[in-house]
Amino acid sequence: MLNNAFRVIDQHAADQLGTPAQAAMGSCVFVLIAAFALHCLVAAGSGPLIARATGARDDVGRRMIFVRSLYGAAFVGLVIAGLALGLTPSVVALLGLTGETAEKAITFLRVLLIGGLPAAMGPTLDATFIAMGRTRVMMALQVLAAVLNYAGNVAMIHAGYDVGGTAVATVVARTLASLLGLALLCRDLGVSRADVLSPALLVLRPYVAIFRIGAPISVNMLLYSGVYAALLHTAISPLGKEVNAALGIGFSALEGMTYPVFLGLSQGVSSIVGRRLGAGEPGEAIRGALIALPWALGAGVAAGAVFGLGAPAICGAFTHDPLVLTQAEIYARTLAWAQPFVALEALAEGVLAGAGVTLPIFLWSVPLNALRVPLGVLFAARWGAEGVWWAINLTSMAKAAGKGFTALRGRWVG
Repeated sequence: MLNNAFRVIDQHAADQLGTPAQAAMGSCVFVLIAAFALHCLVAAGSGPLIARATGARDDVGRRMIFVRSLYGAAFVGLVIAGLALGLTPSVVALLGLTGETAEKAITFLRVLLIGGLPAAMGPTLDATFIAMGRTRVMMALQVLAAVLNYAGNVAMIHAGYDVGGTAVATVVARTLASLLGLALLCRDLGVSRADVLSPALLVLRPYVAIFRIGAPISVNMLLYSGVYAALLHTAISPLGKEVNAALGIGFSALEGMTYPVFLGLSQGVSSIVGRRLGAGEPGEAIRGALIALPWALGAGVAAGAVFGLGAPAICGAFTHDPLVLTQAEIYARTLAWAQPFVALEALAEGVLAGAGVTLPIFLWSVPLNALRVPLGVLFAARWGAEGVWWAINLTSMAKAAGKGFTALRGRWVG
């Protein structure tokens, strides 16, 4: 929740900057998810390997995986910054944004993706903390980052800066938290200068192992963000900037606070599964997954209730535009029905990812996510924005069924 608090904080700040700023920042969420997906190429790949090394008490192997993951994360960060420098206007145009909204989106993205280069290691650091079971340290770092981000937003807006100021606040907060996390992990893992400069780091095969595990999750997330970009261009943006802004509020303020609950359970199970399999205890890996099942389902039902009953109060805190508020409430009430399924999908992903079996996640996600575009266009023509949200609902339910079935089969234990 703290990690996703950046979206909530920025979206709340955008209310003071006007509807174009809200629409710009809300639409940019999916570009930022694409950037995070590229980071997951390393983070999602190194996490299960570090968890297994932790379970097997292989300190040397774990340390070398960590150092390799840092080099990989730095490389990915440079690629993202380079792409952002040249392609941001084209990406914003693909989202269907125009005029003032487009100008603000370009500024917001460039500052975050280029200025955020020092924080590129953040997802890999988080994955390492999770794999080692040290999530309290990670939480403390996220508290620090969230507080710094909120204070930075207040200062930037008070000084008269626009969306670029909120982006700078995010960059500074994430960079400081990432540097502190890096120092803590290097100390605790015993990383030395010799480790960082070891000739063994030039061997490509270990990097291939990291990328092989991380690639299905990374590509899946990339395509997920691409699907939303296509939805924005074909179905959402044509409905008006109020619907764009409503999507930003619903996705950031509502799902940005409930999905992390599902993700927390998912990552906890992922860490347990990886460590128990590394220790040669598959029965304990299964037991961890089963213990989390009722908690995930309960969290999904609770999230649906919050969406359905609390939408007016929650969404009202993020906008004073009555048209935006109406659309945000429609989004919340519609997505409420899918929340239990989203929670179960996240749990199944955690089980499979912890075991390093990531290909089924990709195979169940990609076709159903892609189906959202034609369904969204078709449903929008008949039912407007609510039709788009129902296209998302139906595909979420189908994904939960497929991934849940794969996890229940138990082939990941081998």
